[in-house]
Amino acid sequence: MKQIHLIAPSGASLDIRTPFLGIEWLNQQGLEVLNTACVSRVEQRFAGTDAERLTDLNQLANVSPKTVVVAMRGGYGLHRLLPDIEWDAIASAINNGLQICGHSDFTVFQLGMLAKTGAITLAGPMLNFDFASQGEQGANLAPNEFMWNHFQTAIKQRKVDCNVKAPQSFYKKSTAGKASGMLWGGNLTVLTGLLGTPYLPSNQQTQGGILFLEDVNEHPYRIERMLMQLLDAGVLSNQSAILLGGFSAYRLYDNDRGYALESAIDAIRKRLPDNIPVLTGLPFGHQVEKLTLPVGAQAHVQYDATGFTIHSEW
Repeated sequence: MKQIHLIAPSGASLDIRTPFLGIEWLNQQGLEVLNTACVSRVEQRFAGTDAERLTDLNQLANVSPKTVVVAMRGGYGLHRLLPDIEWDAIASAINNGLQICGHSDFTVFQLGMLAKTGAITLAGPMLNFDFASQGEQGANLAPNEFMWNHFQTAIKQRKVDCNVKAPQSFYKKSTAGKASGMLWGGNLTVLTGLLGTPYLPSNQQTQGGILFLEDVNEHPYRIERMLMQLLDAGVLSNQSAILLGGFSAYRLYDNDRGYALESAIDAIRKRLPDNIPVLTGLPFGHQVEKLTLPVGAQAHVQYDATGFTIHSEW
């Protein structure tokens, strides 16, 4: 990995300093950062006009396969671009070696790419939050070591291998288990918003899959409602395992009266067959400790009441 090619297909940067701190840190690691002009674009809440952001994506078909593509940030904006993305041309570049990474709103692109072409993309770090963030006094914080190590392993070795030690509150069996299938998923809100569209992988594509989910700023009742929608649409019961990452930055209220995220997950667990494990604590989401996960690759999970391991090579 010698070059990072930036794209900004969603929201504009919330401040001008952060993306350049991220670029500076990547430069310090010996990486050349390309297409840096995209981080300064602003059109309303978006990182440029629809045409500019679409060009960011469609030009990936011509980017060197030795280059790693990283999204600047999430937010919102990719839904607008879906009908005009040149899926096959970008997939051809991916199949020739190009690696494309992001999360949050970038889930739209990843699931669309998987649905349309089957090409593998990476759910992982982005420029603004992961490679540059600021403390309370505005000081630049070093990127998380766990995130950086797993990102490099994914890019250089095309592998993820992680042992998650976390008590599994929703694991109802006394014996260990294992599951294998296509790893897919991402942001829960974004994924749910693709139901009924040609940009969500079909039940046939995802049958027996390993679904991973995360979200931010969503109250547990909204998380439950979206999970119920996926359940009633046949998505959850189609999986061999469901991995839940970070669900962060929400606020509980007095009228919740003890209702919390655990209550929401338990309501879903009760409606799922016992042979589909719901595993929590996946290091992924809007958090500093983050895996880089291959969306569309075969993966293997082994689990028991004390935690689980996840492994994939692609």
